[in-house]
Amino acid sequence: MNRVFVVSDGTGVTAEQVLNAALTQFEGAEVKVERRPGVRTDEQVQQVVLEAAQAGGFIVHTLVSDQLREVMLRTGRQHNVETIDLMGPLLARLSWQLSTSPAEKPGLFRQLNEEYFRRIEAMEFALHHDDGRRVHELPQAEIVLVGVSRTFKTPLSIYLAFKGWFVANVPIVLEVKPPSVLFDLLPGRVFGLTINPVRLAELRRVRQEHLSGATGEYADPDFVRREVEYALSIFRSQREWPVVDVTDKPIEEIASEILALL
Repeated sequence: MNRVFVVSDGTGVTAEQVLNAALTQFEGAEVKVERRPGVRTDEQVQQVVLEAAQAGGFIVHTLVSDQLREVMLRTGRQHNVETIDLMGPLLARLSWQLSTSPAEKPGLFRQLNEEYFRRIEAMEFALHHDDGRRVHELPQAEIVLVGVSRTFKTPLSIYLAFKGWFVANVPIVLEVKPPSVLFDLLPGRVFGLTINPVRLAELRRVRQEHLSGATGEYADPDFVRREVEYALSIFRSQREWPVVDVTDKPIEEIASEILALL
């Protein structure tokens, strides 16, 4: 069952009514709505985000304060919790149409635009730094994913970029030394991705069939095992690189592990 936390600096009644109206369009969806009213401090926002993270849920909120919305966005991003802002976009559009900012907190429209453009910039960064491209720009990345082929480096990069993180990924190929710049990055920024060799061979075999078998040793079980072991030997030599096992895990779960380690 999906758990949705309705967060408000008031009673939360309006937000819950809007959510329930929207949920009528999702017949059969099992959703438990939990209201959290009177949220007016940074600590309260952080607490409800942690609660949602532990429950595997998401947040719908009507926070009026710029500061609290920023804390909600940042904390949700850190804990991989989706936060849906019902109030911010409405205030932004009203600010635009009325040619004025909300009296309490000026600068809202600019802030929302900055959030939007950062996400676009992060997506562009991930695409431009996919599969080892532009390795000289790796120091600009907030997260660098390293692993052999088919360890979900690209979909992870896109998923994390959508969350606003600047992500690059670098492939590891058997007996090919990774770019030297990789070993000069700040501690904790590089994440090694590993996978069960048997499962990886199966994934590569499907890929090989899709390419009509024109991949050489790519899916050979012995080659796959040696390549995974080669990657692990690199990871062991870099003790400050956290290693995440991606075997049979969905992208969301892998991303959550990476963000928790980060």
